[in-house]
Amino acid sequence: MIELIDTATLHGWQREGQDFVLIDTLPAAIFADGHLPGAINLPSDDILEQAPARLPNLDATLVVYCASATCKRASLSAGRLEQLGYTRIFHYEAGKMGWLAEGLTLEGPR
Repeated sequence: MIELIDTATLHGWQREGQDFVLIDTLPAAIFADGHLPGAINLPSDDILEQAPARLPNLDATLVVYCASATCKRASLSAGRLEQLGYTRIFHYEAGKMGWLAEGLTLEGPR
């Protein structure tokens, strides 16, 4: 089951050092321009091929996000991860825009 997660919860998990994988589902060039702290890049177009090797633990807590609440890449990726058998998937729906709107910073050249 895919659950939604908000900015306060995600930021809290980061501050507390909770064990999860934060996945930026945008293309590599956009990821390189700036991403949420600690995120890995797993573009939605490549997730079916790359996830099994890069994320071998099907019970890992995964948080997917993309650019904003109107971006569909994260929800598409969450569905694909669920198809692959991952069991703990969270969708940070606000994405990069929501993160920045809360005054939080990105990693990368931005």
